[in-house]
Amino acid sequence: MFANDAPSRLTLDGAALVHNWQALRRLGGGAACGAAVKANGYGFGAAGVVERLARAGCRDFYVATWGEAAALADLVAKHDLSLSVLHGVRERDMAAARDLPARPVLNTVEQVARWRAAGGGACDVMIDTGMNRLGLAAQDTALLDGVGVETLMSHLACAEEASAMNGCQRAGLAALAGRTDARRLSLANSAGIALGPDYAFDLTRPGIALYGGVPCDALAIQIRPVAAIEAEVLQRRLVPAGATVGYNATWTASKDTPVIVINLGYADGFPRALGPAAVAMWEGAALPILGRVSMDLIALDARAASGIAEGDTVRFVIDLPAWAKAAGRSQYELLTGLGQRFERVWRD
Repeated sequence: MFANDAPSRLTLDGAALVHNWQALRRLGGGAACGAAVKANGYGFGAAGVVERLARAGCRDFYVATWGEAAALADLVAKHDLSLSVLHGVRERDMAAARDLPARPVLNTVEQVARWRAAGGGACDVMIDTGMNRLGLAAQDTALLDGVGVETLMSHLACAEEASAMNGCQRAGLAALAGRTDARRLSLANSAGIALGPDYAFDLTRPGIALYGGVPCDALAIQIRPVAAIEAEVLQRRLVPAGATVGYNATWTASKDTPVIVINLGYADGFPRALGPAAVAMWEGAALPILGRVSMDLIALDARAASGIAEGDTVRFVIDLPAWAKAAGRSQYELLTGLGQRFERVWRD
């Protein structure tokens, strides 16, 4: 039985996480390497990610909201870290922005005016260089005179592709060098780091690759998987020849087949469409999925595991690129969709 009576858990390899950050830092040349820890550390638990990367030397972290910043405040103070809130500062965020050890990333003319009127202080600023998501227009940098900008940043729209837009966005940010008092320029996300040193500027901000995602082929040999799913066996049964398993009877036993049923399903973020592309392991034996993935249950072929029984544990290593392709979903969606029923266990 797992700790806290959880019948399934997400095991997280702290050494692999640190390896991935170090690999991305090396690829960025002389640039500092930060870490995006929004969405609760891409589903892993932001505090655990920050603690391990801070010990490895990472100093720049990024969350989406002030609630996420508040959850990390103690760690930021403990390790003397830099924390930035990517969604900027609304009027109702001003109290948090004053009290928490974090900087807003100002995204709009209104946010710049709000920050200035409140007395300002250190901030970051997002510049839109073509993604048309968040950020000031390049001509709005004139509004930043006297604002204490730490990092002037932008975000690549097509970094994982061989797109001419990448070079245009890089040139757009480079053209702003010296036009503000910003100490640093930052552009590259995980895939952006793989585009080469011209994209690194002063600071990179990787996300998905830290967690075992491979957004582009150039990173495939650099990045290690970080997460695995472990699930408890709820029942072992013998399915007779000719009988079916699961919803819609999509699998039929060609002969008497030992089957185990595990405590895992799409309510935990295990994609229903993944099906046979994911294979569980138990003591070196491969256990393929049989039939449909249910909300809370999955049936596995136990012919290669004669000794497996109720209460034992099977393991799926999360191969993000392969799982995303098989499920027709993005690697980002798979990670951030990992359910809260998992007990998250770090193994360093």
